[in-house]
Amino acid sequence: MVSRSWAFPIVIASFGAAIVALLGATITDIGLWYHSLIQPRWAPADVAYGIAWTAIYACTALAGVTAWLATSHWVERERLLGLFALSGFLNILWSLLFFRLHRPDWAVIEVLGLWLSIAGLIIIVWPRSMLAAVLLLPYLLWVTFAGYLNMTIVQLNGPFA
Repeated sequence: MVSRSWAFPIVIASFGAAIVALLGATITDIGLWYHSLIQPRWAPADVAYGIAWTAIYACTALAGVTAWLATSHWVERERLLGLFALSGFLNILWSLLFFRLHRPDWAVIEVLGLWLSIAGLIIIVWPRSMLAAVLLLPYLLWVTFAGYLNMTIVQLNGPFA
C-alpha cells in the first residue's frame, strides 16, 4: 500500500508523464514525409524511440515524485511542478514543429529551449534530491542526442519551407 504522502505526487507525476507521452505520440507521424528525409547512418531504428521515451518518462516521473517529497514548502513544490510542466510543454512543441509542421529547422532551435529546461530542472532539484537529478540525466542525454540528430537531418535535407 502506498503512503498518503506518496500518493499525490505519484498520481500527479504519472498523469503528467502520460499526458506528455500521449500528446507527443499523437502529434508524431512517422510516415511518408519522415521516411523521405535523408537520415544519418547512425540514426536509431524507429522502434528505439518508443523504448527510449518510455524509459525516460518513467525516470522523469520518478524524479518528479522524489523531488516533490524532498521539498517541504508548497511554493517550492509549485515551482517544481511548473518547471516539469514547462519541460513537458517544450517536449510536445518539438514534436509539433518537427512532425506536424514539417519544420526540423525550427525544431532544432526549439530543442535548445527543451535542453535548457531539463538542465535547469537538474540544477534546481540537485540540492533537494541528488537521486531526482540523476533520474533526469537520461532525459537530458536523450534530448542532447535527439538535438544532434535533428541538426544533422536539417543539414542533410534543408532548406525547409
